[in-house]
Amino acid sequence: MSYVVAIDGPAAAGKGTVSKAVAEHFGFAHLDTGLLYRVVGRVALENVGPSLDEAGVISLLTKVTEADLKRDDLRTAAVAQAASKVAVIPEVRSALINFQRKFAVRAGGAVLDGRDIGTVICPDADVKLFVTAVAEVRAQRRYEELLGRGEKTAYETVLENVKARDARDSERAVAPLVAAEDAITIDTSEMSIKTAISVAIAAINP
Repeated sequence: MSYVVAIDGPAAAGKGTVSKAVAEHFGFAHLDTGLLYRVVGRVALENVGPSLDEAGVISLLTKVTEADLKRDDLRTAAVAQAASKVAVIPEVRSALINFQRKFAVRAGGAVLDGRDIGTVICPDADVKLFVTAVAEVRAQRRYEELLGRGEKTAYETVLENVKARDARDSERAVAPLVAAEDAITIDTSEMSIKTAISVAIAAINP
């Protein structure tokens, strides 16, 4: 029997951490759907170049495999920006939708986190959560994360990137970032991650 938890939200809101904790707590499988787009972004940067030519990106989709999700070079700022840019290409989104839907209906339960899980990928999910926070808080978290990995950057640059990504994600014509009408919103701006996880777990009753 399948049980689907859809967790959406903008970058660096904490949805990945919440999703992993929820999956571990209930023994569900977990899919960070953003990684799928990061894979396409990374492969596109390697094969198409920084222009991310749309036709070139589309031609690479058949080369992306599940094994690519285990790559250790998917968490850089450059790949994050590339992922956001390729995600607005309708052919890219269509190609990845089937993979996500098949993952969702596996036996034993599944947690999927992304930006359009509750609205597009799994509109009939058993539970929908929308994890968010104000841009300044999310930028500070991402800034500290990048510094921790040894990447040199400035907070102002990270904030600018976060706001630009928010605009791209929420204004795109296909599957924009928006909370599902029946989603429970968890605002982590002034909430500890431990509290956010507790709120999420309390909302789920498989």
